Amino acid sequence: MSKTIYKKDLLYPELSYVIVGCAYDVFNELGGGHREKVYQKAMKLAFQDKLIAFKEQYYYPLKYKHDTMERGFFDFLVEEKIIVELKSLGFFTKGNYDQVKYYMNDSGLKLALLITFGQNEVRSKRVVNFQAI
Repeated sequence: MSKTIYKKDLLYPELSYVIVGCAYDVFNELGGGHREKVYQKAMKLAFQDKLIAFKEQYYYPLKYKHDTMERGFFDFLVEEKIIVELKSLGFFTKGNYDQVKYYMNDSGLKLALLITFGQNEVRSKRVVNFQAI
């Protein structure tokens, strides 16, 4: 049986709103067509302007028992709660969703925001780790 999610049940709605607002601020200033790294640098400045606590290129180890099998890096970890992954494709791929799902499963975090900067618009998607809720 599927669970109906209501707006009052959204994870971190206020923080998510501010993060997505930062993405729109960045897009409105820079426009589309830039490399992902340009948007990452701009989002860092936008987070700083909004006094949002974040870690950039946040390292997390993927471990088996006590050995690190692989290293991963989120674009941003915001307030120790939300993974923010940026793309510059203009659309989301299954691989983008899979990537943030792996990040959430490995980290135990509940929410990721997938943000892509396209040629003519910015889009965002909330990806929820229902196993962590």
